[in-house]
Amino acid sequence: MIPAAVVTVSTRASSGVRADTAGPAIVAELIRGGFSCDEPVVIADGAENVERALWAELAGGARLIVTTGGTGVSPTDETPEGTARVITRELPGIAEELRRVGVTETPGAMLSRGLAGVVDPIAGITTGALIVNLPGSPKAVASGMRVILSVAQHVIDQLVGEDHP
Repeated sequence: MIPAAVVTVSTRASSGVRADTAGPAIVAELIRGGFSCDEPVVIADGAENVERALWAELAGGARLIVTTGGTGVSPTDETPEGTARVITRELPGIAEELRRVGVTETPGAMLSRGLAGVVDPIAGITTGALIVNLPGSPKAVASGMRVILSVAQHVIDQLVGEDHP
């Protein structure tokens, strides 16, 4: 099974003020989708925290990392900025599809600034990975995971040189 990781970005959840419901939902979907995945890592908002957590998950072997939270327009919503520091190349079609699907559920989905992209193989650090930012809402997670799981395996295969099916 391909190793995956989930990073919940929420200052309130990381300080115990609010329960993390989105992270465990993503873990469950990843496992149902055939990935191996531990419990979510919960971190406070901030680009530096996101960058640090992503590199840690990559170093731990994750080939798919899904973040939840911190994609909106609040001054502390810096998940895309932290993610941009890690990914090698953006995959804007995934982020666009996440917003398109989300808007069918709520107009607020168009405010998500989430990114999707790949980290190319780096000797001694990673064999390559797909990273996708999801908003923190349970609805966005449910619809977003369907989008992610529809392409994740193909992206990961491509990163190690597999040919198109």
